[in-house]
Amino acid sequence: MPNPPRDTLPPAFKRIGWSNLFAQFSEQMALAAAPLAAVLLLAAGPAETGWLQMAQTLPFLLLSIPAGLVADRASRRRLMVSSEMLRALSLVATLLLMLGGLLSLPLLAVMGFVGAIGTVCYNVAAPALVPAIVPRHQLADANRWLELARSLAYSGGPAIGGAIVAWTGASLAYVAATSLSLLSVVLLAGLGDQQQPTAPRRNLLQDLAEGARFLGGHPLLRPILVTAIVFNTAWFVLQAVYVAYAIQTLGLTATGVGITLGIYGAGMMIGAFAAPAIARRIPFGLMIALGPLGGLTAAAVMLSTIWTPSGALAGLSFFLFGAGPVLWSIATLTLRQAVTPNAMLGRVSAFITTATFGARPIGAALGAVVATRFGVEACLAVAAVGFLIQFLVIIASGVPQLRALPEAA
Repeated sequence: MPNPPRDTLPPAFKRIGWSNLFAQFSEQMALAAAPLAAVLLLAAGPAETGWLQMAQTLPFLLLSIPAGLVADRASRRRLMVSSEMLRALSLVATLLLMLGGLLSLPLLAVMGFVGAIGTVCYNVAAPALVPAIVPRHQLADANRWLELARSLAYSGGPAIGGAIVAWTGASLAYVAATSLSLLSVVLLAGLGDQQQPTAPRRNLLQDLAEGARFLGGHPLLRPILVTAIVFNTAWFVLQAVYVAYAIQTLGLTATGVGITLGIYGAGMMIGAFAAPAIARRIPFGLMIALGPLGGLTAAAVMLSTIWTPSGALAGLSFFLFGAGPVLWSIATLTLRQAVTPNAMLGRVSAFITTATFGARPIGAALGAVVATRFGVEACLAVAAVGFLIQFLVIIASGVPQLRALPEAA
């Protein structure tokens, strides 16, 4: 991760930033390797890769909210450490199955499911931990650096993972992913526990209901939640079939697939670098709206590959998917941290994570069903309709009218 300026962000933030970079790199390399291994080693088609994507994202739907409850009651740092260790163990198990010639599609899906449990807990705890380290007026800058780290991972992870699979096979990709995951654990282990506001111990359901009421009743967070649900459902309708579509229809190799997925990360990186300049020139609410607009434009470009099969158009689509929505990620995370009481951040982050990631297995399953019954091209059309809906939801809300970051709750 690029080092934040020393005079703007606390030193403890660097450990979180580097840990985030290594964890994201590990995740992206493994996510790129899994469908490639399924297609190239296990002869999977679009429907099978769709079900694999569903298994790898299902924990976000099932476990984000329980993870949020834990994050508001226990050490967020320790939760992140144990979560990343679990993901590393799942990568080691996948590697051993592969080397032993025992890997199958069901086992690959199970290992992906277990690894995603760790990713869920890490992703829920991290946004809640950052405000305990970084002052409120520096949250946007901190979140931008985290998004830059994520962008580097999204850019390099799939490309490196795809290249490793193409050159040496999937096993070495899993070795590299495991090593990066363990580095993330070491960095987090050296970070001291941060003091969390103490709240009266109550029934878990009461805590859950409190977080749901706050999120559902907030005039700014509610439309963001709905937009995130629709965006991620549509995104994984596309993701569920893209690898098979790119290889079988667009004629890309494993390396080519990795490059197009890596372009997504490059778009994120450019968007994150440009975020401060954009924020100085347009109102805060319009910056949020650029994300859904970028998603809609990208979906239209990908849809055009039905009539003009082209890896270059697919790469352009992924660039737009990265450059626009990363502005959304930075701005909406900052908004969430600013308006949510700290003692409730874990639960609110959990509901948002359930929306942004929990919708993914639904989208992946929908993509698998549509691909089976109507073909891959129909998946691209369904995804485009979803991106249109999410854009209309956010435009119709009061979010685009925000001139600046609102006051804290």
